This record gives sequence, structure tokens and C-alpha cells, in this order.
Amino acid sequence: MTTVNETVEEFRLRARTWLAESMPRLDDRVAPATRAELLDHDRELQRTLWDGGFAGICFPADHGGLGLDPEYQQAFTQESLPYDMPFTFNVPTLGILAATLVDFGTKEQKQRHLPAILRGEELWVQFLSEPTGGSDLAGSLTRADRDGDVWIMNGSKIWSTAAYESDYAMCLARTNWDVPKHRGLTMFIVKIHQPGIQIDQIRQVDGSMEFCQEFFDDLTIPAENVIGDVDDGWSVASRLLLHERAAVGGGSPYTSGRTLGGATRGRDPLMVRLARRAGRVDDPIARQLVADAHVDQLVAAALVSRVTEGSRSGSLAPAAGAILKLFNAVTGVRRTEIMLELAGSDAIDWAEDDEEGNSIANTFLSRQGYCLGGGSNEIQRNIISERVLGMPREWAADRDVPFRDVRGNSMPTTR
Repeated sequence: MTTVNETVEEFRLRARTWLAESMPRLDDRVAPATRAELLDHDRELQRTLWDGGFAGICFPADHGGLGLDPEYQQAFTQESLPYDMPFTFNVPTLGILAATLVDFGTKEQKQRHLPAILRGEELWVQFLSEPTGGSDLAGSLTRADRDGDVWIMNGSKIWSTAAYESDYAMCLARTNWDVPKHRGLTMFIVKIHQPGIQIDQIRQVDGSMEFCQEFFDDLTIPAENVIGDVDDGWSVASRLLLHERAAVGGGSPYTSGRTLGGATRGRDPLMVRLARRAGRVDDPIARQLVADAHVDQLVAAALVSRVTEGSRSGSLAPAAGAILKLFNAVTGVRRTEIMLELAGSDAIDWAEDDEEGNSIANTFLSRQGYCLGGGSNEIQRNIISERVLGMPREWAADRDVPFRDVRGNSMPTTR
């Protein structure tokens, strides 16, 4: 176990030894045949991290973590790159939702859920977007009404990744219609697989069905499952979105192993391998494409370091995480284009036995997800301009207007 006086380098060396003895190497990894097998596999890996004393490096020691600074997590992540890690748990469970629970959860909520998450027993998902809301999360029409010791929820959420296989959700619902939209929301912990919730999976263009829509029909939620204060759910949601931008942008201290941001300082092995596979290692165009991908990774690594340190020191606003999210979205799309161009016909002929070619093709088809998940590029640019650069806020017709009086919303009947 970590000692109080253990330096980062001592921790790194101990992690290096433990990883070599305990975790399977990526080179030996056999891809699980189904999503269910992948989840079981990652739950086992997360439990291995817990048993080895390397789960939740930056999570509070009182609730199952190690309580260490981000430098320790960074050292562990660097050492873990050659190994198979429980990527499924990074986003959104660890980097977004468990991190939000650390900030706003009650002592009982943290004690109940954080150790279970770190042991690999609970996967979490966020219920934020709605079919009629677009990017306006604060315009939620899903409602929750107090009934004694419980809340009764009705409404619908959408675009919830892998909700069907998750255990709990953080769900934003309207609890007050007589105040402006941001001041009448409450965040709830929702147990997913129970009466009152229907989950429909949505088929995507690549045939996958990870996105879900949820329908709540008189769903009962215990009062102790409120996160933060009643009618102050937007404060919780804002912090959740801050953690989401950091996690998606590769700057979260709560994720372990490779991340969505994927910033590394070495050569990009996938791009080099694709160029070799296509017989284009001497092609100047292919070499330029590999160099472009490499430069993006170098810039991403430097950007993550700068924004993370700036946010910790106070020289940058917490909202600066939007810079990471925007950069990752733009370069993520560019990366898929480079992969497709290097792979050529291998990525478009849909050969069933070509796992890498199919993966590239599917990634290309879903590339615009980089620009939408965690908030669209346009929203990130607004955040950067208003909250980081201090530019004037854009005009909004519903500002300071009681939500039931906002035009264009269909108000559910008051219970």
C-alpha cells in the first residue's frame, strides 16, 4: 500500500513491478467477442486494480481511494500504457460521475457507492439530454415531484451511452416550475434496473446499439438519493460537465490508463503500422499524414499539462477544460480521416476477418461523435469565449423568466 512519505518515483517503480506481475499485456489481448464479455472483462480488471491497491489513486482515502495528488495518477498511467486496463470504467463512471459524487455527494452516498465503483461492481451513466432539448440541458422537461419520503419522476432522457448495461445514473429533473430554468432543477441518483424505467436501445449507422433512450413512468426515488440541494441541481450539473470536459479532453485525474484524450509523447504506433501495412512507408504523403497525427498528439499532451496546471493554480478558470474538449474533438475527427486515408481499401471493404480495418471504418462513421459528446463544439467555443476570455454573454430570451412562462415548452400537467 502507498505510504504517506512515498515519492512519485517510488510509487512509479512499485506500480511498474506490480503491473508486470498482475496485469495482462495489450500485445497478448484477445478482443472480447461481445459487449457483455468486454464488460465482464473490464470488471475483473478493475477488481484487480482494487485488490492490488491501485484503484482510485486520486479518490478520497476515506471512501476507498488512495487520496494522492494527480502526479501519482499520471505516473501510474504512463507505466500502464503497455497493459490491458478497464477502459470501460474511465468514462463516464470514474472520470465524470464518481468525480461529481466526490464533490457533491453526502457522506452516506460516497460510502455506499465509491468503494463499489472502485471495486468494479457499479457502472454509472448520466441522464441529461432530452428528446426535445437539444443542447439545452437546463431546459429539462423530465419532472420529479415530492411525495412524502420519495420523489416521483416522469419524462424521458436520450443519448445515454450503454445505459442498458449500467447500474446507476445521475439524472437531472425539474422540481420547480416557478423560477428561471437553471434554478428549478435537482440531481438524483437513479437505480436503473427497476420498475418505472423502460430502456430502448438506438441502432446507429454502424449497426451498434450503445445509445439509449429512457422513459420514466412514476419512477420512485428515495429522498436520500438527491445529490446536492433540491432546486440547485444546475450547480451539480455544471460540475459534472466540467469533469466531463476534462475526462473527454484527456485531463482528468480520476481516470486510469489510456484515456479518450489519448495524449502521448511517443510515436503513434497505429499510424506507423497502417503506413507499413499499406506499403507506404516511403510515400511522402503517407509520411506527412503520420507526422500530422504525431504533432497533434504532442500538442495534446502539452495542452493537457498546461490546462491542468493552470486550473490547479488558478491562473486559468475551471471552465478552461472546454479547451481540451474542443481540441480533442477537432483533432479526433482529423485522426479518423488520417486513419482512413492511410488504410485505404482495407478500411472500406468491410472484410469480416479484418478487425483493425473494420474498427477504422466504424470509427470514421462515428467521428462526429467527438464533436457532440460532452457538449458540441459550438458550446465549447461559447464557454471559452464567455468564461475563459471574459467576453459578453450571448442574448437569451428565457433568462430570468419563470420556466412555466418560457415560450415553446410544452408543460406537463401539475401533479
